[in-house]
Amino acid sequence: MKTYQDDDEVDVVVVGTGAGGGPLLARLAARGLRVVAFEAGPNFDSTDFTQDELTAPRINWLSERISGGDTPTAFGPNNSGMGVGGGTLHWGAFTPRPDPRDLTLRTETGVGADWPIAHAELVRYLVEVERDIGVSGPTPYPWDAERTYLYEPVARNAPADLMALGCERLGVRATDAPAAMISRDREQPHHGLRRAGFNLGSIHQGDRFGTKASTAITYLPAAVADGAEIRPNSMVTGIERDGSGRVTGVTYLADGVERRQRCAALVLAGGGVETPRLLLHTGLANSSGLVGRNFLAHGAAQVWGRFDEQIRGYRGYPSALITEDFVRPQDADFAGGYLVQSLGVMPINFATNLVRGAGLWGKELMAALDDYRFSAGVGMNGEFLPSEDNLLELTDELDEWGLPRAEISLSPGENEKAIERHAITRMTEMLEAAGARSTRVVLRSAHTLGTCRMSIDPSDGVVDPDGRSHDIDNLWICDNSTFPSSLSANPGLTQMALALRTADRMLAG
Repeated sequence: MKTYQDDDEVDVVVVGTGAGGGPLLARLAARGLRVVAFEAGPNFDSTDFTQDELTAPRINWLSERISGGDTPTAFGPNNSGMGVGGGTLHWGAFTPRPDPRDLTLRTETGVGADWPIAHAELVRYLVEVERDIGVSGPTPYPWDAERTYLYEPVARNAPADLMALGCERLGVRATDAPAAMISRDREQPHHGLRRAGFNLGSIHQGDRFGTKASTAITYLPAAVADGAEIRPNSMVTGIERDGSGRVTGVTYLADGVERRQRCAALVLAGGGVETPRLLLHTGLANSSGLVGRNFLAHGAAQVWGRFDEQIRGYRGYPSALITEDFVRPQDADFAGGYLVQSLGVMPINFATNLVRGAGLWGKELMAALDDYRFSAGVGMNGEFLPSEDNLLELTDELDEWGLPRAEISLSPGENEKAIERHAITRMTEMLEAAGARSTRVVLRSAHTLGTCRMSIDPSDGVVDPDGRSHDIDNLWICDNSTFPSSLSANPGLTQMALALRTADRMLAG
């Protein structure tokens, strides 16, 4: 790997190596730019990933974040990665595309926010990402006749079969889920052989065989091959500027020592918590007063059914089936909609969700865990409207790097509650139609989005539609904090597409 000195002025510093930083870094390096990426976590070897749920969380961001609001969201293994590859080390690789209507929600319904990007433009980048990382899925796709996938779907597991049965009996369309999982062996440029996998139940704990795409085995090796440097175990703590206010470099901690790296431009790609935390700490890019505001999650309620036969949901790809029939339900009393996916789960994760989301403890919890092998679930991914009352703020408590800890407040509104009620009813019907003897609801949210949203009007957001700061012309943000709305689709694929688009806009400028 090529390396640079701290006093070298590189063209671009990128903070974060996940779904935002990884693709952008590769694109810039391929065009010959001198680029350095900083990652707070280590550079894992593939053999570091394990099916042991007790040691696996080391790939998650476990530094404490404080949750507030009416329904405090869970962090750690729920939504944040730490290591070269960022959140793509632990993501579920569930890669639905955003629905065109989700990008124009306010125009359609009068609430929420529109995206200042055309869906047709975004699709071009979505297709490029799917080919870059290897996404499997059904062709044709029931809700998009023009869509094709390079790889056939991965094999269904038992929870997917049961969801399919329930949907068929209810007249709900369902199909194999798009997933960043290869169903055939693949030679990945600059990485090597990736193996098609079968027993994929532990993919949230990292994947040692390359079946699941992450930036660590796709975009980042390509970036390094083209001259990029990646610095693991390097936590960026400050941003330096010149007299005109333009960024000139960053300060960072490595091995307990504070260092500085000079740069001509800076890209923040730390995600919906770390990016606004750094900006609030440095007091930058906040003329709108919206840094940290409009925090978004996805409604992610689950329904679990108890069946007579053993399900063994720890086997196979956890989310192998999808329905998009509820992206805009005809009987909706809300704006937007939701996806439904089948659920397999590892045992400790299952227990944690039962405690946190179903309120079980003691004998009641142990009785539910006795049913683990007989349980199959379905889960929603629901639209969440932006609200300035859902926000990230800094506290007086300092973390291990000397930075103020973040407190994130999340309170669903009436629209989110209505979506959740509708989804729980439909998901319960699916499991009962498939033969569940009993069902149990687990309430939860997922993903960290929206705290530095993009906008055309500088008073209405933090960055422009290209990802450039409204306030500082050589400061860019390339992560899911820029989402104006949550969408009903999981964010990973969309964020990678935005990363390539932002890189192209930087190069064009």
